Amino acid sequence: MTAVRADISVVIPLYNEAESLHELHAALAAALLPYADRCEMIFVDDGSTDGSFDVLKSLREGDKRLKVVRLRSNQGKAVALAAGFREAQGEIIVTLDADLQDDPKEIPRFLQKLEEGYGLVSGWKATRRDPWSRRFLSTLFNCVTSRLTGVQLHDFNCGFKAYRRSVIQELKLYGELHRFIPALASWRGFRIGEMEVAHRSRKYGRSKYGSERIPKGFFDLLTVLMLTRYTTRPLHLFGVLGVFTGIAGLAIIAYLSVGWLFGQWIGPRPLFILGTLMVIAGIQLVSFGLLAEMIVYGSNRGIDPPVDLILK
Repeated sequence: MTAVRADISVVIPLYNEAESLHELHAALAAALLPYADRCEMIFVDDGSTDGSFDVLKSLREGDKRLKVVRLRSNQGKAVALAAGFREAQGEIIVTLDADLQDDPKEIPRFLQKLEEGYGLVSGWKATRRDPWSRRFLSTLFNCVTSRLTGVQLHDFNCGFKAYRRSVIQELKLYGELHRFIPALASWRGFRIGEMEVAHRSRKYGRSKYGSERIPKGFFDLLTVLMLTRYTTRPLHLFGVLGVFTGIAGLAIIAYLSVGWLFGQWIGPRPLFILGTLMVIAGIQLVSFGLLAEMIVYGSNRGIDPPVDLILK
């Protein structure tokens, strides 16, 4: 018998959330009741060590709409989401966290928002139930990310999102890039929406994220900026940096040369070494950019264009 393709897939990545899973499954089942015969729930166990997988197996016995994906070790949320997306069959895919801070009752609202023509709808936890330190860092992160990527969202970190399948098919997630999915989708030409969602206090356990996310988030933001702006034109980045660095180095050497004409010695001055290094660095950066352009051209002749529709 051929399996019926689901219209809605709910993907839930989790790590050590055994205490919340029964309650989460019950809330999901209630929220998806209007779509009961055309939905699926995909739980991705990201290498849990607290018995989460055993709980999921027991839930699977009572609800055949539930799929369980188990990763051999803890790989991070982006990899867990990618594993869930790979198994999802729905034309619409909803993601939320397993810690019960996201309310599954919001799912119908996400589906309605998608009908307004969006490719992705991201949740916005306007009233957060987190310590002030986490709220401050999140606000700072969101402001910087929104400014640099050009995607005007209040809450990039919110895991509660709804996607059309076409968005998922164009995303490649790894590392910590799950935070920047709206920026990556916007770069591919999809319309991004946002809606306020309820944010509940954590009921079980403790947050799996700490201050170590700060440097990771910074470097991942640089990665996203590189991917979205300079993937097909790396010389525009390395060339500009190289030209400015080289010009600054030449200006230093010119200044020292004028001093030399009036009897000042250049050799023992550290500024001469700095100027020389900047000129060399500028030449190297431009050379890196040219090599990168050759690699892009020789490897794939660019990237796939974000085609939406072809009428013939």
